[in-house]
Amino acid sequence: MNISPKERFLDICHFKRRGDLFMSDLFWPETLEEWVKQGAPKEILHDAHAFRELLGGSPFTRDYFQFDDWHELTEVISGVVGAIAHQPSIPGYGITRWRRTPVVPAYEPRIISDDEHIVTYTNGDGQTLRIFKDSTTMPMYLDWPVKDRASWNECKKRLDPNISERWPADWNAYAREMNKLGEETPMALEVGGFYFSPREWVGSERILYMFYDDPALIEDMMEQILYLETEVIKRVVKDIRIDLAIYSEDVCYKAGPLISPDMVRKFMVPRYKKINDLLRSNGVDVIYLDSDGNLNELIPLWLEAGINFIWPFEVAAGNDAVALRKKYGKDLIIGGTIDKRALIKGKEAIREEVMSKVPFLLEQGGYFPSVDHLVPPDVTFENYCYYINLMREVAGLEKLSFY
Repeated sequence: MNISPKERFLDICHFKRRGDLFMSDLFWPETLEEWVKQGAPKEILHDAHAFRELLGGSPFTRDYFQFDDWHELTEVISGVVGAIAHQPSIPGYGITRWRRTPVVPAYEPRIISDDEHIVTYTNGDGQTLRIFKDSTTMPMYLDWPVKDRASWNECKKRLDPNISERWPADWNAYAREMNKLGEETPMALEVGGFYFSPREWVGSERILYMFYDDPALIEDMMEQILYLETEVIKRVVKDIRIDLAIYSEDVCYKAGPLISPDMVRKFMVPRYKKINDLLRSNGVDVIYLDSDGNLNELIPLWLEAGINFIWPFEVAAGNDAVALRKKYGKDLIIGGTIDKRALIKGKEAIREEVMSKVPFLLEQGGYFPSVDHLVPPDVTFENYCYYINLMREVAGLEKLSFY
């Protein structure tokens, strides 16, 4: 009996399909460019500006590596991915990247300075950035749109859930199309980030001081995000069947949380609960959170708030997926966990990394392996192909031919 990707995905989430491999990866665009030089087919290069294609390669890439995935409703400007998919462009420049908050209308992008290698510009989030023209590495952030209550009030106007530009023009046709796709494919909706978006509006350093210096302003930002995302969820679930909700937070670094667990409990947990109660009342019981860094102190709070699927569990930050599975059992769905550094080192290191965790985690269920963030360009095409086939070997699948 054939089973659809959607059924497989949900069964793995619910610990009903042990040993089943459902995996995908995202790549820095430079990685795919390097791999083409090393013998990979040129079709793996991204051919559109959609988020998944920018970081995941072309649709060919997913077929080539036999990836599984879900479909995100990027046409709805909600959370990070919806914002990325609708970045305003600057005529004559290919610098539409780095917008990541659901402000509508977007801030007007403009060039501030430009030379042969570097351009400084304002993006759709109202941030001022400096980037190398030929690179997708992280930019240098120079300024942010929110500095005080007055500038926040201007930003807040752009977080109206009812503004028409936030939604596909023909909603009924869009809903029919998504429900048709969702018969076979898991469907995902971004539902915001209570730390991530304020940080993008205020700046990484200033936001940390603001929790102490102006907590009322932090509360107002989070309340507006809660209102926006609640109204988005209500409209979407009324007409489209959703299987997965996604938060983007990036609230940790290598040694632990950027804000204290007490602050997460005070500012964020009650709002997570409101959104997650709404989701569950509409049949969405897989609730995913993306955060880099060492997550160990925050996992209990996220579970308490109703978040049950976390990615990517970076190994270099001290996340031990085997220990986490033993500690949290079926309460936690685990994604990521494959140390990107092993893929750089070579086949022996790759085998050691995979065999030390993947057989156990797959057999336990509730596990979606991937490299623990984007695959970097210093991973060779040969090493990555070896990794893919090793993962397939563990899962009892036929190896793929890449050359």
